[in-house]
Amino acid sequence: MNLLQLIHSDYRKHQKYAGHFLGIVFFTQGFWAVFQYRLAHFCYCNIKWQPFRFLFLMLFLIWQKVVEITTGISIPASAKIGHSFYIGHFGGIIINSKAVIGDNCNISQGVTIGVSGRGERRGTPVIGDKVYIGANSVVSGHITIGNEVLIGACSLVNQSFSDCSVVLGVPAIIISQKGSKGYI
Repeated sequence: MNLLQLIHSDYRKHQKYAGHFLGIVFFTQGFWAVFQYRLAHFCYCNIKWQPFRFLFLMLFLIWQKVVEITTGISIPASAKIGHSFYIGHFGGIIINSKAVIGDNCNISQGVTIGVSGRGERRGTPVIGDKVYIGANSVVSGHITIGNEVLIGACSLVNQSFSDCSVVLGVPAIIISQKGSKGYI
């Protein structure tokens, strides 16, 4: 997908929950952060000439800091996030610069997707498509989260889970195989 298609897919996903164009653009902090990320990621991946790249990345870094201060959402330009990404509520959301998030994912407030572990377990998560991450959850370490996984609120996910799992707890365990259908 090109940049405009990605932004449009994010807008459509937010429209599903927030409604009118003006409501999304002016009052949906999650969309602000995703929009800023899309532009910064495009620059990060596509501008090769170093003077322009440096200039644009510095401008986007300043913009990212303004968005972080305003919304409490940190999404670095180097993270890899698929289309139709939705942030339901703003505040306390941290995504590591090396995180990989699939298509059509939803995350809630207070979510951390970060690095942890030692030795071979040290790293950042790879999150599949159609994953719902509940409020105040932490997903960390060199793990893989399958497609259509639902991560319950306040969960600590530090191990890999297969497709269609519903996980919950500290540390997270599988409680069913119903997946994220109805949450995405």
